Amino acid sequence: MSEAKAVSVDLTKGPIGKQILQFTVPLLLGNIFQQFYNAADTVIVGKFVGREALAAVGSSGALINLLVSILMGVAVGAGVVVSRYYGAKQYTEMRATIHTTIAFGLISGAAMSVLGVAITPVILRWMQTPESVMASSVLYFRIYFAGVLTTVMYNIGSGIYRALGDSKRPLYFLIISTIINIILDLLFVAVFHMGIGGAAIATVVAQGLSMVLVFYKMMREDTVYRVSWREIRIHKRFLRQIIAIGLPSGIQNGIVSLSNVVVQSNINSFGDIAMAGCGAYNKLDGFALLPAGSFSLALSTFVSQNIGAEQYDRAKKGAAFGLIAAMVISELAGVLIYFTAPQLVGFFNDDPEVIRYGVLMARNIVFAYALVAYSNAMAGVLRGAGLSRVPMFVMVGCWCVLRVIWIQIMVPLTQDIRVVFWSYPITWAVSVTILTIYFFKVDWLHKGQLH
Repeated sequence: MSEAKAVSVDLTKGPIGKQILQFTVPLLLGNIFQQFYNAADTVIVGKFVGREALAAVGSSGALINLLVSILMGVAVGAGVVVSRYYGAKQYTEMRATIHTTIAFGLISGAAMSVLGVAITPVILRWMQTPESVMASSVLYFRIYFAGVLTTVMYNIGSGIYRALGDSKRPLYFLIISTIINIILDLLFVAVFHMGIGGAAIATVVAQGLSMVLVFYKMMREDTVYRVSWREIRIHKRFLRQIIAIGLPSGIQNGIVSLSNVVVQSNINSFGDIAMAGCGAYNKLDGFALLPAGSFSLALSTFVSQNIGAEQYDRAKKGAAFGLIAAMVISELAGVLIYFTAPQLVGFFNDDPEVIRYGVLMARNIVFAYALVAYSNAMAGVLRGAGLSRVPMFVMVGCWCVLRVIWIQIMVPLTQDIRVVFWSYPITWAVSVTILTIYFFKVDWLHKGQLH
């Protein structure tokens, strides 16, 4: 087998800015298609089923993220460990890490499927989901979680490719599954009139296809990272490393997602029209913040590979470039949404009241996109350095505790939905301040060594 000839970008050599952008662009395109993937259900259900179904699907993100975020965090941790071993050319350890990650994903994804199906009604009631959309919401989520193993394994496989510098193959697989999802959505919802259940089935089938494509390719690679079923097992040493880096990220994502569930429950308390409008904006928000997420992933891989190769100055310069680029691009997206919000929200639903709520949410949040981009990119840098506990504590403290405190105090006092929206830029600003102080005061390049 060749060493790693399929890796598309060698992140330890060459012009830093060019290398980061070459790696980030496929990630960004992949994330765009992922949002199309997610938005397809929203658009088609909103147009062909109705407002209540739109509200059910539109509020899905917070709950789904809550239940799968810990597993996705562990996948991020695995990527950091794989990148570090790849940069250091320790290929035996890299292979063991890859197969341990796959084994863990299979076990935990199956467990998450059972848990998600079981507790969905309980969480939806806790979120104050209106009775008018409860049945639709339960149906959608139960079908989604019945197939959540496919989502977990696709993300694990894609994360392994990205850790090795190949951000293109996950993009190709995602494009194919996105097209399939849209076709099936139209077929099941618009033609066969299967309603919200049809949209959920389309999503699960398309996710399953992307998982199959990823692992079919990984098992046929003529490289040191080729996956073999016989080698899939838990190696305790490497699982400890994965969990040490990934679990804080997962906990961070889970608790932040929990705070978003609290936010969503407060939005729900304003009725199904507010749910539908804010759900539509959340889909736009997902698109606008893609550069932040893409740079975060890219910086994790870039920093980890270069620290593994002991290219510390290069890692530092790459971090600075990525932070600035993420902020600039994200804020430009925010400006675009600010001026086009009525048209963009109206794409999801024609109801003037739904559009009003969506535009109101957009224009109270988008001006602060540079702040959330900075926080996400900085979190990626620190995770790449093996310091995932730092962004965990900062983001849990700011994006969860502080955000929930603000909402719980201000909403009863004002009965104004805008104070729910303001919780985002306020808490983003605090996290930026803390992370910046840490970045310049601590030797983050050498603190997160693998053991």
